[in-house]
Amino acid sequence: MNKVILMGRLTRDPEVRYSNDLAVASFSIAVDRRFKKEGQPEADFFDCTAFRKTAEFIEKYLHKGTKVVLDGELQNDNYTNKEGQKVYRTRIMVNQIEFAESKAASQNGAAQIPSGDPGPSSAPVSGSGDGFMSIPEGVDEELPFS
Repeated sequence: MNKVILMGRLTRDPEVRYSNDLAVASFSIAVDRRFKKEGQPEADFFDCTAFRKTAEFIEKYLHKGTKVVLDGELQNDNYTNKEGQKVYRTRIMVNQIEFAESKAASQNGAAQIPSGDPGPSSAPVSGSGDGFMSIPEGVDEELPFS
């Protein structure tokens, strides 16, 4: 089985070309490392390629800095350069790609609560520092899954 799932940000605007009406998108993403050691890089960079409708979606909606989740397959992209040296590369062949954050979050760097009805309580909702969001008092009765 050959399956890769990555979440990261595009490092540059995607390059899309058409060959015989087949869209081909090339881009790279930076994926933060989970554990960072001093002197080591904080992210890994992966070259990605997508075809057809997926490539057209990428061309239309994605740009440098967009946070995405993708799944695909690893593929060796080895070749011999002009100097006769063997070059070894790995490329992600994208099967599916999705946005990993809202448009507001990508533009502002953080998720924003839309203006309008503040909901059942006007108390602010804040993070507790453990990755979970605090729910204001009295809201739990209105949640559909409680």
